Amino acid sequence: MDITPLSPGFGARITGMRLDGALSSDALNELRSIIDTYSLLHFPNQDMTDDRQLAFTQLLGSPEAEHVTFGTTGQVTYFGTVGNIKDDGTVADATNARYQSGNQLWHSDSSFRETPSYVSILHAYEVPEEGGDTEFVSMRTAYERLSQKEKEEVDPLFVLHDYVFSRSPIAPVNPNHAASLPPVMHPLVRINPNTRAKNLYIGSHARSIVGFTGIESRALLDRLLVLTTKAEFILTHRWTPGDTVIWDNRCTLHRGTGYDAARWRRRLRQTRVVGNEKGVIPQAR
Repeated sequence: MDITPLSPGFGARITGMRLDGALSSDALNELRSIIDTYSLLHFPNQDMTDDRQLAFTQLLGSPEAEHVTFGTTGQVTYFGTVGNIKDDGTVADATNARYQSGNQLWHSDSSFRETPSYVSILHAYEVPEEGGDTEFVSMRTAYERLSQKEKEEVDPLFVLHDYVFSRSPIAPVNPNHAASLPPVMHPLVRINPNTRAKNLYIGSHARSIVGFTGIESRALLDRLLVLTTKAEFILTHRWTPGDTVIWDNRCTLHRGTGYDAARWRRRLRQTRVVGNEKGVIPQAR
């Protein structure tokens, strides 16, 4: 396995590892360590299928049920399709494009769940020739850039994360889906259980700070988001078919960039691994 860092302490390109269900325990432990170190991993030229992706996902932990299908119908499926191509190969309508435009907001996958995601795994099958990139920022280095006074301010705070708050301005949320995802509380600063590194935990799903007024909450959350997503801190991934990208939802934010869905086809398949709340999300301070 060859590791090429993409920036100091954030992002790496990995070659020499095939992502499937046949990884040895040593390779799997090394991969977990690399995730803790770099947060964002790019594996080019992966010969992936849904079966291989699910088998690999299961090595890292429990697959996370895709929340839209589960919340709307009660059916458990572990895959989500990112893009405008349906499972039967046809192009989705404009309603899908409107819904998926919510992914263009900075967010951490499933921060609106009681137990948020550990990692997301996204594999590219079809990508547009223009647009459709994914941007990432490290919330660990963002925390490190705060002054000591700012760290002391945010360390004890808790935030309500709310899917309906973040997505209903983009597109209507099915009532059953909304009812399945009530607001949940998470610390504003999370701690990696292995490295003990701290990071901010915010994004578009972060609605309000416990104990703050709405105006006070938005002032602080919006200020932190602006500071942490400046252009100089963004890593942009330009997709190529065969790419598999893994990112650590505990300590990164990401967003998609726009593309002309009427002109280009885009089909990426995503799975997620359920996090481990105990030890990852600290108790009330």
